[in-house]
Amino acid sequence: MDVPFLDLKPQYASVKQQVLSAVNQVLDSQVCIGGPKVEQLEKAIADYCGCKYAVGASSGTDAILNTLMSLKIGSGDEVITTPFTFFASAGCIVRAGARPVFVDIDPATYNIDPAKIPKTLSKKTKAILPVHLFGQMAHMEPILALAQEAKLAVIEDAAQSIGATYKGQRAGSMGSCGCFSFYPTKNLGAAGDAGMIVTNDEQLAHTLRLMRNHGDESTYEHRLVGGNFRLDALQAAVLLAKLGHLDKWSSQRQKNAAYYDGAFAACEQITRPIVAKENVCVYNHYVIRVPRRDELAKYLRQNGVGYMIYYPVALHMQECFRQLGYKQGDFPQAETAAKEVLALPIYPELTAEQKDLVIERVLEAVAG
Repeated sequence: MDVPFLDLKPQYASVKQQVLSAVNQVLDSQVCIGGPKVEQLEKAIADYCGCKYAVGASSGTDAILNTLMSLKIGSGDEVITTPFTFFASAGCIVRAGARPVFVDIDPATYNIDPAKIPKTLSKKTKAILPVHLFGQMAHMEPILALAQEAKLAVIEDAAQSIGATYKGQRAGSMGSCGCFSFYPTKNLGAAGDAGMIVTNDEQLAHTLRLMRNHGDESTYEHRLVGGNFRLDALQAAVLLAKLGHLDKWSSQRQKNAAYYDGAFAACEQITRPIVAKENVCVYNHYVIRVPRRDELAKYLRQNGVGYMIYYPVALHMQECFRQLGYKQGDFPQAETAAKEVLALPIYPELTAEQKDLVIERVLEAVAG
């Protein structure tokens, strides 16, 4: 028996009729851009996150880019973020014309270390972009305090953490806005690319809506230079059909994580995920650390167990960011994590037999 890193087919089978019904409604209406399904999803996501407004986006990446553009962050500006994350977090900052300023991570949670942020502040700093990585929110209280004192925007990259909480508050609801990805591998996944921005700022929500449609305030009258960041109605329909199941799926991820935790507890070579006491983690990924990660990866690959490495090259070491002037050793925690982390299968539909096989193979590898 092989265990894939992710298998989306069982989940789709469980909601197939709901999804097809919702998609057929869109196709029958032929309202494929905007329309009632997008509006319904925006309201549902805003309510779910505890926010007043939600603005659909064509992807999680475009959600971040739209936000930066709507906040008028661009040439000459700096945005503080983490070097240990998916490329889009920093890539969008560069695409907006600004400069990403990296801050090392907390080695326990892999999220940005707020204690290291003050030293990076400058007159050019316009925003802090914390990433809620692997399903766990960053330590938001000190980040928000710093931002308030320095009059900075806080853009939550919550692409991997819909439903996660920090001191009872949902991901995306604490900063100036929160950006979500509904890429198919996420806890709430579309049938392609899709994203969302949530906020409590009415004016920002209005600007985000303009910017996602080329700054068009009324037909062919463009008040701003925006982009095509629209959410397709078909994707909104799929997400609406799935949203009611999200908490159940996240709960099963948590149960799977607890099962792994118990199995790995006695193994000193394995560092299990550490969830801060103020957080509820939704485990978009279950990430362990081992000193000889590449050997573990090879063993799993040879023995039919899927895995992924998030992320093997920290962003400050990427070729495309060379002009930023960072070098190896600048962010030691991020660099060490990049060499040691490995994500195991965690999707809700894993069977007991599959989980046991994953555990057996991991323990065999680290014992060898």
